[in-house]
Amino acid sequence: MPRILIVDDEPDIAALISRYAEREGYEVTSLGDGIDAVEICSRESFDMIIMDAMMPDMDGFTACRKIRETSDTPILMLSARGTEFDKLFGFEVGVDDYVTKPFSPKELMARIKVILRRHCADPVKKSGTIKISGLEIDTLGHNVSIDGNRLELTAKEYAVLLYLVKNKGIVLSRDQILNEVWGYEYFGDDRTVDWQIKLLRSKLGDYRGYIHTIRGVGYKFEA
Repeated sequence: MPRILIVDDEPDIAALISRYAEREGYEVTSLGDGIDAVEICSRESFDMIIMDAMMPDMDGFTACRKIRETSDTPILMLSARGTEFDKLFGFEVGVDDYVTKPFSPKELMARIKVILRRHCADPVKKSGTIKISGLEIDTLGHNVSIDGNRLELTAKEYAVLLYLVKNKGIVLSRDQILNEVWGYEYFGDDRTVDWQIKLLRSKLGDYRGYIHTIRGVGYKFEA
């Protein structure tokens, strides 16, 4: 039975999500504060975290960043703010999905199923070390380094980079990247890929040019 942690300071929303999650057979723990979420995640394991962005004392983005220091548990962020900046910031701190309020409980449950399925399946194949010039990808440890310096990548940034690298020289559409990294049943749009590529390029520094934009199609990795 998957364990779901719901963190939202609005009791009605937390109760609504809990009710639907329990109907799906999930074991639910509900909290109303980011501080409590960080504390419980330091001593207990969950299969999924649903986190509200705006909460008193500690907001969801800060809580997510702190949880990411010790855990790769999938995190779905809920927020009444749906600007590109907010979504980019969410992906940068390590969220796996971003849902804007108000939302459909049924769609939320579908997103949870997709994320859990992908996380449990571990779609990134482990095959050793990939070296391209000064870029090195350790697929066993899921680590990426540039000129010997380790990069701090989120799980999605790593998966996008590895998919591009494994298909070096091949143009990949946004839909192909979405399907590979997020899953065929992902409910987001192809702008999600653009946001992840933007974040990834910012971390690759001098090697950002390895990821080529193919206008009107998608992206290609070529050194």
